Amino acid sequence: MLLVSAFLFMLLMVFGILAFTMRSTPEQRAVASRLSSVRVKPGDGAILGGEQDLLLKEPAPGNFGWLEDMLEQFPITDKVQLLILQAHSSTTFGSLLATSFGCAIAGCFFTFLFVQFLPIAIGVACLMAFVPYGVLGFKKKRRVDAFNVILPDAIDMMARSLRAGHSMVAAISIVAEHAAEPVGSEFSEVFRKQNFGLPLREALTQLLNRVPSQDLRVVVTGILVQKDTGGNLAEILDRTVKVIRERLRIAGEIRTHTAQGRMTGWILCALPIVMLVLINLINPGYSDVLFKPGFGRTLLYVGMALLSVGGFIIRQIVNGIEV
Repeated sequence: MLLVSAFLFMLLMVFGILAFTMRSTPEQRAVASRLSSVRVKPGDGAILGGEQDLLLKEPAPGNFGWLEDMLEQFPITDKVQLLILQAHSSTTFGSLLATSFGCAIAGCFFTFLFVQFLPIAIGVACLMAFVPYGVLGFKKKRRVDAFNVILPDAIDMMARSLRAGHSMVAAISIVAEHAAEPVGSEFSEVFRKQNFGLPLREALTQLLNRVPSQDLRVVVTGILVQKDTGGNLAEILDRTVKVIRERLRIAGEIRTHTAQGRMTGWILCALPIVMLVLINLINPGYSDVLFKPGFGRTLLYVGMALLSVGGFIIRQIVNGIEV
C-alpha cells in the first residue's frame, strides 16, 4: 500500500506539473483569438482556412522550448529533429525528451516494484527511454516504404507530362496534385518552395533530407545531372523507373524467401518465455529459484542475454541482404 500510495502521489504530481507547464500563455491565447477572428470560413468567397495557414509563419516551439534552446548546441539535437521531420510527426524535440524521461521513470518504478533489483530496473529504464525514438524510427520506415511503392507511378506521370510539353516545374505540380500520399504532399512542398524563389536544386535536396529514400536519390540525381549536362529527361526517367521497379521486385522475392528465417527467429525468441509462463501456470512455483537472489537469478540474466544476442544475430542474417 505504501508503494501504491507513493506511485499515485508521484503520478498526480507529474501530471500536475505537466498541466501547469503546458497551459496556454496569455500571448498564445491572444494570438489564437486574433487568428480565429480573421479566419475565413469555407463558402465566403475568400481564402480558405487551410490556404490561409500556408501564409502564416511556422509555429513557435512547444512548451519545452526552453529545453530545446538549452540543448541546441549539441549535434544530437539536429539528428533528433531530422528524425522527427522524416517520421512526419507533429511532436517537438522537447516533448520527445520529456516523453523519453517519463517512460524511463515508469519503467524503472514498475520493474523495481516487481523485481526489487536496482541494476535490472536501471537497465529497463534505459530501454524504455528509447521507446519514443523507436516509435519514430518505425514511422519513418513505414513512410519511406510507402513512398518507394508509389514513387515509380509518380515518375511515370512526370515523364508523360514532359512528353506532353510541360516544363519540369509544371510536371512536379502535376505529380503533387495527382499522386497518392506521401508522394503528393512531398512534391507539393517542392513545388511550393520553388514558387517562393528557392532554386530547384535546393528544393530537391531538401526533399532528400525529408525522405531518405535511395530510389528518390537516384531520381533526383538524374534530374540534376540532366539539368547541368542536358539530354532527354523523359527517357532518363523511364529508364530510372524500370530500374526502380526491378529493384522492388527483387526485394519482394528476397523478403518472401527469408520469411521462414524471420518466423524462425520469432519462434526461437518467444519459445523460452512462453514455456516459462506455461510451466508456471501448470506447476506454480516451479521456477521460483530463478527469481531468488543467487545462482538462479544469475542463470536467468545469462539466459536473457544469450536470447537477445541470438535474436540479434538472426535478425542480421535475415536482413543482411540488400538490393
